[in-house]
Amino acid sequence: MAGLLSKYVTPGSKVELRAIGKEPGQAEGRPDRTHESRVVTVLSENRVEIAMPIENGKLILLPVEGCYDLYFYGNNVVFQCNARVVDRYRYNGQYMLVMDLTSNLRNYQRREYYRFSCELEMDSRQLSGEEEISASSQEELSPGLPLKSSVVVDISGGGLKFVAYYAYEVNSLILCIYHLMVEGKEKEYRLVGKVLAVNELENKPGSYEHRVQYVNVDPQDREEIIQYIFDEARKTHNITEIG
Repeated sequence: MAGLLSKYVTPGSKVELRAIGKEPGQAEGRPDRTHESRVVTVLSENRVEIAMPIENGKLILLPVEGCYDLYFYGNNVVFQCNARVVDRYRYNGQYMLVMDLTSNLRNYQRREYYRFSCELEMDSRQLSGEEEISASSQEELSPGLPLKSSVVVDISGGGLKFVAYYAYEVNSLILCIYHLMVEGKEKEYRLVGKVLAVNELENKPGSYEHRVQYVNVDPQDREEIIQYIFDEARKTHNITEIG
């Protein structure tokens, strides 16, 4: 790895693990196989120790020999590699994973897919049939129609995930309205999104998680969203700058 791992990855860095292939016990058709964690120690140039992921207060015991794409996050930069779990154990009350890198570390350019966990209020509504035809033009959407409230639980430059007490149809187009702090000022975003998946929450019956992909998003809006995400990630997760 020519010293790249210790140069670009430091203890405390955020890391995402995306399973390569189906994980043991994973339900058929479940799309979300991504786990978030933190780097604990860089053991060598091809081995890293990370904390076992925790989701909704539950420890996720990733299997030894499981293979994953790893995404390490720095200051507005993402690095990716493939890795395999070679050991797991408990140390000082914390569960650890030891992972061997099985590919070179590379600069990952698609920053819009960095998902940031958050809690943002959002209003939305489904587009009418006529609006769907002109969904690429915000100016042609009908103003003043009733909106439904929801909460965005993660956001990226490519889309978002929100939870609501109602469910849209998969593949429907919806108008998403939320506010972000950009350069010290609050800005409203009105973006059209396509609903990719809807799942009822197991621990909260009657609540539905929606996964949405933006449609024809303005490049400037996308870049502002990405910048907001990395700014917030640095504050929330203490992401280390990469030189």
